[in-house]
Amino acid sequence: MYRVLVCTLLVVGATLAARLSAAAHGLTLATYNLENYTLADRLVEDVYRKDYPKPEAEKTALRQVLRQLDADVLALQEVGGEPFLTELRRDLRSEGLDYPYASVLNGADPDRKIAVLSKQPFTRVTHHTDLTFKYFGAAAPVKRGLLEVHLNSAGSDVAVFVAHLKSRFTERADDPASALQRTGEAVAIRDRVLNRFPRPESAAFIILGDFNDSRTSRPTKALLTRGQTTIAEWLPAADGRGHVWSHFYRREDSYSRVDHILVSPGLRPRVRTGAGRIHDSPEVGLASDHRPLVVVID
Repeated sequence: MYRVLVCTLLVVGATLAARLSAAAHGLTLATYNLENYTLADRLVEDVYRKDYPKPEAEKTALRQVLRQLDADVLALQEVGGEPFLTELRRDLRSEGLDYPYASVLNGADPDRKIAVLSKQPFTRVTHHTDLTFKYFGAAAPVKRGLLEVHLNSAGSDVAVFVAHLKSRFTERADDPASALQRTGEAVAIRDRVLNRFPRPESAAFIILGDFNDSRTSRPTKALLTRGQTTIAEWLPAADGRGHVWSHFYRREDSYSRVDHILVSPGLRPRVRTGAGRIHDSPEVGLASDHRPLVVVID
C-alpha cells in the first residue's frame, strides 16, 4: 500500500512538473516561407537552370535558422510536397531537431504547397482544398488551400490555420498585381474560419502565413473583420533592431511586410508580450527571401 501511494505521488508529481514546465515554456509557433523548397527555374552560380532543387548552401542556412527558432510548431510555405518535407525533417532530425508530426496540403498549385511541422501530436487535421470564390464571373480555387491543425496547449484546444495567398504575379491586365484574386482568396478563407468558429471572441485560433500583401491591404483586412464582427487581431512584430520587414524583393531591391500572424480575440490575452517577433540572424539572408515570424502562446 505504501509503495502504491509513493508511486502514485511520483506520477502525480511528474505530471504536475511537466505541466508547469509546459506552462513556463509556452507554445512557440513560427511561420516561414522557405523560398522554393522544391524544383524551380533558378540562377545557380551564374547559370540558369530549369527544375533545379534549392541549392545545398541555402538548405544548410535554412536548417540553421530553423534550429535557432526551435519552434514547437512550424507553419511553412513554398514546400514542394511530401518528398521535400520528408527530406527537410530527415536532415533536421540528423542535426538534433525532430518534428515527428507533419502535414502537407496538396492544393491547386502543383509546385508550391503549405505544410505544418510539430513537436507535439495534432488532435485534428483538416485540409481545406474545396475553397472557391467568384473571379470575373467564374469560380476560382484558393490555389494553396487552407491547412487547419489543432493542438492541445495547457489543456485547451488551439487551432492553427496556415495560408499562402496568391502572389503579385499576374497575366491579367484587369487585375493588377493579382489584388482581386488575392482578396477573393482571403474572403473565402475568412468565411471558412468563421464557419468553424462563429464566435471568435471566445475561440482560440491563429491565422498565419504569407499573405503577399500589407497590413492595410484588402486581403489582410478581410481576414480581420466581417461587417461588425472582429475575426482576428493583427500582431505587431519586429526584429532586435526594431525593423519590421519580412520579405526582401531582390529584383526591386525593396523590403516589405507580407508575412503576418493574426490571433482570435479569445486567444489574444495569451500572446506573450502582446506581440510577435521577426527572427534575424546571419543565416536568414541566405536561407530565404523571407524572414520567419514567431509568437509564443501562454
